[in-house]
Amino acid sequence: MLLAAVAIVLGLALLVWGADRFVTGAAALAGNLGVPPLLIGLTVVGFGTSAPEILVAVIAALQGNPGLAIGNAIGSNIANIALILGVTALVAPLTVESGMLRREYPLLLIISVLVFFLLYDGSLGRIDGVLLLIGLVTSMGLLIWLSRQPGGPDRLAAEIEAELPPSLSSAAASGWFLLGLVVLVAGSRSLVWGSVEVATALGVSDLVIGLTIVAVGTSLPELAASIVSALKNEHELAIGNVVGSNLWNLLAVLSAPGLLAPGLVPSEVLARDMPIMLLLTLALLIMGRSARTRGIINRVEGGLLLSCFIAYQGWLIWQAHATTV
Repeated sequence: MLLAAVAIVLGLALLVWGADRFVTGAAALAGNLGVPPLLIGLTVVGFGTSAPEILVAVIAALQGNPGLAIGNAIGSNIANIALILGVTALVAPLTVESGMLRREYPLLLIISVLVFFLLYDGSLGRIDGVLLLIGLVTSMGLLIWLSRQPGGPDRLAAEIEAELPPSLSSAAASGWFLLGLVVLVAGSRSLVWGSVEVATALGVSDLVIGLTIVAVGTSLPELAASIVSALKNEHELAIGNVVGSNLWNLLAVLSAPGLLAPGLVPSEVLARDMPIMLLLTLALLIMGRSARTRGIINRVEGGLLLSCFIAYQGWLIWQAHATTV
């Protein structure tokens, strides 16, 4: 049990460091190829911030633990909205003026609903995995198209450009990219092994571990990034990190167990976890586009989001305890 706990902590540390190096290298390479900053933020950085969840899902599925992968995807989306935006809004109320983000909110809700209905039959198979990847490509294409529409400079684009890593030679960027990828794989393997061992020792499902320890752990980089962005008055970037990560989690992370370990979706995911994710996504849309609050996610709303997350985690722990007694 102690060794498994050490493996989890080590795995999370490697994932945080590896994701940062991976994004630095990938973003610098894209910049050297002349890719516009907003496009880098929507695609390269979006993928990089979700790379820990993606690799954890792939390794968990390959090792026969698809529940861990599914829990990680859904749990990370819940944590991103309720924990990350909740804490960030408590630190600094978030004001959104980006037209790009206002268009992303409904897109995220639509995709969340479509994924729920895709899984409603209780199975996640290879066809579902392919459909999710098609949805990823389609949504990224739509976001790229929206980013090129007229309407003047977008604050999100300016904030992304300000936060992109410094220019690197293509050789140095490639080195950081490859090193980050290797560290991400090592961290994912360590985290998955430790999580499965802890689940076995505690007598709980790998789904619960994915929804709690793994989901919160893989969301820590987004939490740190969002708080820093809010303190620097880069509110669009703080929320954009969450919206982009949630899109990748639904379409890329969830595709991994479908393609690599097709099987049944745990019934509690459809009855408990996805409805909560949908409600939180709807709440984000309402808060982000509300005329009454002018799109500001204030401290009261942040406190409500954080309270929802604490209550949800408590519910999971209580149910896990009840089933093992």
